[in-house]
Amino acid sequence: MYKRTLAIALAALTALPAAADPDPTDWPAVKAEAQGETVYWNAWGGSEAVNGLIDWIATQAAAKGVMLEHVKLSDTSEAVSRVLAEKSAGKTTGGGIDLIWLNGANFAAMKEQGLLFGPWAEALPNRALTDPQNPALSADFTVPTEGMESPWGLAQLVFFHDSARLPEPPRSMQALLDWAEQNPGRFTFPQPPDFLGPTFLKQALIELGSDPEALQRPVSEADYDAVTAPLWAYLDALTPLLWRQGRAYPQNAARMVQLMADNEIDIGFDFNPNAAANAIAAGQLPPTVRSHIHDGGTLGNASFVAIPFNANAKAGAMVVADILLSPEAQARMADPAVWGLGTVLDLERLSPAQREPFKAASVGPETLSSQQLGTPLPEPHSSWTVALERDWTARYGTTR
Repeated sequence: MYKRTLAIALAALTALPAAADPDPTDWPAVKAEAQGETVYWNAWGGSEAVNGLIDWIATQAAAKGVMLEHVKLSDTSEAVSRVLAEKSAGKTTGGGIDLIWLNGANFAAMKEQGLLFGPWAEALPNRALTDPQNPALSADFTVPTEGMESPWGLAQLVFFHDSARLPEPPRSMQALLDWAEQNPGRFTFPQPPDFLGPTFLKQALIELGSDPEALQRPVSEADYDAVTAPLWAYLDALTPLLWRQGRAYPQNAARMVQLMADNEIDIGFDFNPNAAANAIAAGQLPPTVRSHIHDGGTLGNASFVAIPFNANAKAGAMVVADILLSPEAQARMADPAVWGLGTVLDLERLSPAQREPFKAASVGPETLSSQQLGTPLPEPHSSWTVALERDWTARYGTTR
């Protein structure tokens, strides 16, 4: 009798319909459902400035009844692999990841494999404070976001140098090679797949190539060998001139800064225009460090957050994403004393009081102004990142 009763109870539970996903267009209901939820945000944890901002976001979320836990990643692909493993195991609800700092090839892979919840991003209340005509906010490495990602910061590739040692840095890839020939061992870049490694490869490909439009299409639609030939010829010449003759590479941006501080290299770079100022403020680099870009411009893109298809706290994740778009959070993020990342908001859509913190934040001589940065170059289609990483590793990787 007991077994029969248990079987009936289990059958009844199994027959219950799965809880419906929150409706992003019903924001009062989203806020109500978010109360008491814990959001596990998987985000890169390699920067104290970034970690500090996320800690502050957590305090703002707590005030709205949402607990935010920062799961620090060294590589976003770790989170992508976990969501894929959960889907393969049939775990369609109650997933272990609620929000991911995502962009580029990782977004394209998750979107293609049906690993994302959405559309939801355009329904966030604070999304109305962005410019709907800004293409950087609706496409990620040329792949349409279609409401499955919410932007929260604008970044651009910036180089930096110690002006006391290098008064006039090279301002193009060709000039960098010429300089490296005269100064062997004084430049390097992070080893792919750290995102700065492929960024350097893409910047070089854009500058050296003759068909920039090909990079805006999937790599399968281009003559890959012809398009990339100038890049490999360039790297064949540059690699022996790198730090440790290209037999070893720094793991990430932090290690590159350390090499500069130890006077082993003369030029670093980052995707945060305020990276030099952050390193100076942290005592990692001397105050004589200055930023520069290449004469033809440098790559830029937006940072996004996405919600996995099986997230346990979808409503709470949307509340956190909306906080990231708030004028208070955006002004704090854009403050060079905090992080210095570019805002995704259209300042003309803000009230005078909301605009004031953005005006109050000043940059020092080590940071380029928005006018000096100019219009960023568009990212290639995400498939180019994958192909370049693969082929660089085969040709030059330290494990080849």
